[in-house]
Amino acid sequence: MKKHLPIVLAFIATGLLAVAQDVDKHISANEVDRVLRTLSADDMQGRQTFTPGIEKAADFIAAEFKKIGLKEMDGAKGYKQTFTMYKAKMSDVAIAINGETVDAKNLITFSIQKQLKLDQASGYTKGVVKKGDNFQTEVRKYISGKQHTIVFVDTSFGSRFKRLEGVKQYMFEGEKNLLFVLTPSEVNDFSVNANMNLQPFTTQNIVGVLPGKTKKEEQVIFSGHYDHLGIGKAVNGDSIYNGANDDASGVTGVIMAANYFKKAKNNDRSLVFVAFTAEEMGGFGSKYFSEKINADKVAAMFNIEMIGTDSKWQKNSAYITGYDETDMGVILQKNLAGTEFAFHPDPYPAQQLFYRSDNATLARLGVPAHTISTSKMDAEANYHKLTDDISTLDVENMTAIIKAIVKSAASIVNGTDTPTRVKVQGLKR
Repeated sequence: MKKHLPIVLAFIATGLLAVAQDVDKHISANEVDRVLRTLSADDMQGRQTFTPGIEKAADFIAAEFKKIGLKEMDGAKGYKQTFTMYKAKMSDVAIAINGETVDAKNLITFSIQKQLKLDQASGYTKGVVKKGDNFQTEVRKYISGKQHTIVFVDTSFGSRFKRLEGVKQYMFEGEKNLLFVLTPSEVNDFSVNANMNLQPFTTQNIVGVLPGKTKKEEQVIFSGHYDHLGIGKAVNGDSIYNGANDDASGVTGVIMAANYFKKAKNNDRSLVFVAFTAEEMGGFGSKYFSEKINADKVAAMFNIEMIGTDSKWQKNSAYITGYDETDMGVILQKNLAGTEFAFHPDPYPAQQLFYRSDNATLARLGVPAHTISTSKMDAEANYHKLTDDISTLDVENMTAIIKAIVKSAASIVNGTDTPTRVKVQGLKR
């Protein structure tokens, strides 16, 4: 076996060199600049969900997918995976705890059921946020739950309770009802009655598919979100949140990867390229997408988020969120051996970035789904600001990052490597 090792290593090196040459041929800084500049232009009006600006961005991304020659995903006509979200407003609210009437302002409801009528016999899961609990952790746990739930929150959290109204302003059909009630006492019995007035809103993910050759049923996803914050109060004559880094940079990476893999024709696994909507509103696009795909058949997900600025390690570097959740990072590093580029574990663990981007929904289903980013989350000067425009980004370095992502994905795309799955119980935090 040992006498054949040099031959094997030479074959691997030749393959990696061929990939590198193809990547350099099919991904250029000029094209990166063109796509990035278009997505972050003023005429996209900040790409806020449910606005004409994001519709224009959706049309542009769909046109790019068509030009590349991607296939449409089932249910995504014209590459648009359209779905409806609802915003609800309560009326005619009546609440009683232990037989005593409770002020309606002490109820926050996440539901699109037209009429809510429940009590202790309704079969709802009951939760409690006790004095001294970590409020954010407990709330997150209940929001990610899968059962109809009523949560009784101790009045010591009164100043934070009202903020829950902004946590989940929109819902899909079929989502479970979740109610929070602020109450000073131990609850023995309760009743809640409320009407929900619903307002529908339609939006869409943009999805294109490159079918695999020998492992067609297995999928690798490349994603980013194309929505941003829209238009705000003018500062120095500028009112448009262009979102060049967040996340036109990631969507540009997705389009560049699609173009490369279509031309390279080296994907044994099927590749899915998706630009998510409504990330800034709570990750609704990725949540809907995850319901329409078989997570068991997804080998890996590369979610690309904010790669337009240098990382804390400067150029030719990026980090991977949830690095220790799977061995995907190790595989990517292996595929980059001999290059000047390096991936690092997420240096901002306290911010729990693994749970905050569009990878999280599929990760919770066990998919090795990670976000790749360079954003200095402790010192990113233009994050969620009017100044996040293309003039603040390093297009050359961004191009190098996109090339590195494509190179690092090679053995996963061709089916040689399969990352380990996320241990789902580790995500229920």
